[in-house]
Amino acid sequence: MKISELEAILFVVGDEGIGLEELSYLLNTKTAQTYEMIQILQKRYYEDSDSALHILEVGNHFVLTTKKEFAPLLKKYAQSPLSNSLSQAALETLAIIAYKQPLTRMEVDEIRGVQSSGSVQKLVARQLIEEKGRVDGPGRAILYGTTDYFMDYFGLKSLAELPDIEAMENELTEDVPMDLFFDRFNETENGGQE
Repeated sequence: MKISELEAILFVVGDEGIGLEELSYLLNTKTAQTYEMIQILQKRYYEDSDSALHILEVGNHFVLTTKKEFAPLLKKYAQSPLSNSLSQAALETLAIIAYKQPLTRMEVDEIRGVQSSGSVQKLVARQLIEEKGRVDGPGRAILYGTTDYFMDYFGLKSLAELPDIEAMENELTEDVPMDLFFDRFNETENGGQE
């Protein structure tokens, strides 16, 4: 059971990975036991030719990745004309990063309220965002920001040219009544009379 919990955590943290101490804390196990479970899961992935997964150890961090032999296929997918349009999730992620950069994937997740690692990976593969540094502190999470290609693609000379969010919100609130049913409710309550 603990190994499946470990696998779930590795999946959710995405490309930022997670440290051994934090894994141990989350799984309520000793670090030696947690490391042993990582080794068991890594061996399972290695021996299973039907599994595309691999655990990459970077310093004291562990990242769930795909096996190297799938790199050409994944690169082909990222460059495929069929996958050229960005999903709604990727567009939301890109907008958040563009307006609030630099920020970590976890910060994007908090703003969106859902996990964004797939969108972040797709945006990195499309060269719309890139690593802009690392957070000082535990985990040294990646800080993401937009690229020069993003600026060229959207015809921007600087980030100051991004549309003003407050102005857009004001336009939306002016165009749409706060309560779409308010008028109808008043008519019903007043028996159609004002």
